[in-house]
Amino acid sequence: MASVTIQAVKKNFGDVSILHGVDIDIQDGSFTVLVGPSGCGKSTLLRMIAGLEEINGGEIRIGDRRVNDLPPKERDIAMVFQNYALYPHMTVRDNMAFALALAKLDKPTIESKVKRAAEILGLIPLLERFPRQLSGGQRQRVAMGRAIVRDPQVFLFDEPLSNLDAKLRVAMRGEIKELHQRLKTTSIYVTHDQIEAMTMGDKIVVMRDGRIEQTGSPLDLYDNPANQFVAGFIGSPAMNFLPGTLRRRDGTAHVELKDGTQLAAPLRCGGVDGQPVVYGTRPEHLTLADSNGIPARVAVMEPTGMDTFVACRHEGAELSAVFRERHDFAPGTTIHLQPDLQRAHLFDAGTGERLVS
Repeated sequence: MASVTIQAVKKNFGDVSILHGVDIDIQDGSFTVLVGPSGCGKSTLLRMIAGLEEINGGEIRIGDRRVNDLPPKERDIAMVFQNYALYPHMTVRDNMAFALALAKLDKPTIESKVKRAAEILGLIPLLERFPRQLSGGQRQRVAMGRAIVRDPQVFLFDEPLSNLDAKLRVAMRGEIKELHQRLKTTSIYVTHDQIEAMTMGDKIVVMRDGRIEQTGSPLDLYDNPANQFVAGFIGSPAMNFLPGTLRRRDGTAHVELKDGTQLAAPLRCGGVDGQPVVYGTRPEHLTLADSNGIPARVAVMEPTGMDTFVACRHEGAELSAVFRERHDFAPGTTIHLQPDLQRAHLFDAGTGERLVS
């Protein structure tokens, strides 16, 4: 096992800059998730760690070794790809053993390593099958088994679950997390799915346009987003954002929305009187009010059994609420929603940065 240190790393494709000086410290034995929208540079960064893309600036270290100029085979990493990358003419056993055979390990050692990985992943009954005889989830297990047998210092996962159906993705998330807890090998996982990031990572790195927006634990990013982008990207359903103006008077503060609605400002918020702001509140942090709060016209109701999801509109802005109680609002009905001031946030309308006192 080893730590991974990424310092001021840059990447260009011709005249196009993809990564603009990225800094990440990944601790030995941790599970770090790189998350962000498509095109933010997360997969490119992972391929640079693996040695599959050239580094145009900065430094990457695996353990104590600077690996900028090392070929992939000398970096002691194992990568699990989105498309499994299995050899179709080889059995599961041979796919898992292939890298070990190339390394000229003796047959008893290869057999021992393959058997151990197969036992961990429940692949013993499938060792003599070919990839075409396996389901998507089984193929992904074989791909992980091929990585495990190498006993690398670092596992790299490049959106490994994106080709699976929703139910299988949930199951495989648990399997990968359980695998990490058992092996405790440093793992770096790339995804655009923030639910995967929240449920799997010890640490999440949120990226946008080749830059890091925020790094922290899943709950820290959820509770204390650094800016409006992180607040909107982390959490499902997404956070609600309402534009308004901050008013401060006689030691109190409130936000005046465009229709004149006044909301008490979130606790411990910053900002000055008259500042254009965006009021952020998560759907699950809204409660029904009699007449105060945000007037919202119901558009769609989605009962899920456990929760009731209500899609509303306020002055043309989309507004979502999630209630544990069961409700039956008719479309077109106006309801009033009260934010939890302990959990609401205020963002600068221009920069998007969270305003904290």
